[in-house]
Amino acid sequence: MTMPALETRRWSADDVRALPDTPGQRFECVDGALLVTPSPTRSHQWMIADLLRMLEAYARAEGVGTALMAPSDVELDAHTLVQPDLYVLPLVDGRRPYDDAEVGVPLLFIEVLSPSTSRFDRVVKRQRYQRQGIEYWIVDLDARLVERWLPTATSPEIISGTITWQPVGAGTMLSLDVAPLFNEAMGVPPDMTRSLLPRRKPTA
Repeated sequence: MTMPALETRRWSADDVRALPDTPGQRFECVDGALLVTPSPTRSHQWMIADLLRMLEAYARAEGVGTALMAPSDVELDAHTLVQPDLYVLPLVDGRRPYDDAEVGVPLLFIEVLSPSTSRFDRVVKRQRYQRQGIEYWIVDLDARLVERWLPTATSPEIISGTITWQPVGAGTMLSLDVAPLFNEAMGVPPDMTRSLLPRRKPTA
């Protein structure tokens, strides 16, 4: 599989929106650079589907946010339009944002690596997401781990056991076991996995 195309022209969010829909391709731009990536694999999508279910249930129950998955645009500035695999937006007066004008700073971005997106997820997007002040998880299916980047971090937290998340305003902490998530995504038989139900930890 080839690497995503990176063109020298300075693209805007409006330029990317004007591109014709092309089956099997996702178009984004980061700081004016166009990124074109192929359709994800089934394992990639299964991982995102499980995370979406868990994060949406948690964020809505805590009254702090709502989760979405690609394809769905997030415009960070006039020259940065991205489609994170999964992201959590803050609620607006207790409800989901109605349109782009109501979207605040996302609470969390998640990208699932593939051979064709690794460089952009780990470098180009990661640096841009950090500048925006967004917590960022990179899910590595091959290595069966999650790289967790906080906005001010110079290196990621490498997680292969349990990942926790507690955004501002949440009264409890979400705790996710990473191993069963990878087992499910990679097709390990159900009797060899543990429960995928997330756990909440009370704050101290």
